[in-house]
Amino acid sequence: MLFLFNLFFWLGGCGLLGVGVWLSVSQGSFATLSPSFPSLSAANLIITLGTVVMVTGFFGCLGAIKENKCLLLSFFIVLLIILLAELILLILFFVYTDEVRENARQDLKEGLVLYNTENNAGLRDAWNTIQRGWRCCGVTKPDDWSSFMLENVVPDSCCQQVYLNCGRNASNSFWAHGCYDKVEQWVDENKHLLGTIAMCVLVIQLLGMAFSMTLYQQIHRAGKKYQA
Repeated sequence: MLFLFNLFFWLGGCGLLGVGVWLSVSQGSFATLSPSFPSLSAANLIITLGTVVMVTGFFGCLGAIKENKCLLLSFFIVLLIILLAELILLILFFVYTDEVRENARQDLKEGLVLYNTENNAGLRDAWNTIQRGWRCCGVTKPDDWSSFMLENVVPDSCCQQVYLNCGRNASNSFWAHGCYDKVEQWVDENKHLLGTIAMCVLVIQLLGMAFSMTLYQQIHRAGKKYQA
């Protein structure tokens, strides 16, 4: 059971790693929106997550099939560290919710300054994709763009009817809601689904820890009987 559990775990990690590498290669221009964390892109996050899941699953698979106490203990410790890190981050987020939201808004707004600068095609593509897909404009409102672009214009992706240089025509209709507010609204509407996913992840981690420690104890007891 532990081997099969970790085999699926490992295959999932391989899949995530493959998707992350594909995103990094084929969508290299699609970068992060945050100037403070330039490496915090979707591709890098998926690659990191896939690597952690794959390595953890490898420890579990090899430890189960070889009945190796060291690998099983390593698997248990890695899962425990991940679980504790998740709990700490969750507690910090709830304690400093207002500060996190304000800093996120401010950081995103500062990134708007880089929209039309050279060597920032990734940030520009990211904003255009998000504004078209979510039907939003700016961080909290369309005026965010004019505050940072030093002229009364918005990107063409803000226009409800998109055409070349439509953002320079003030008489056009722009999306009224900011993208940050749209994301918060989506999270609020899907909080039950997100909570269910989080609980499933927690249950999987706890099952993995229970399976590994149970097998570890069985191997340990069997070794003592053999020595006796």
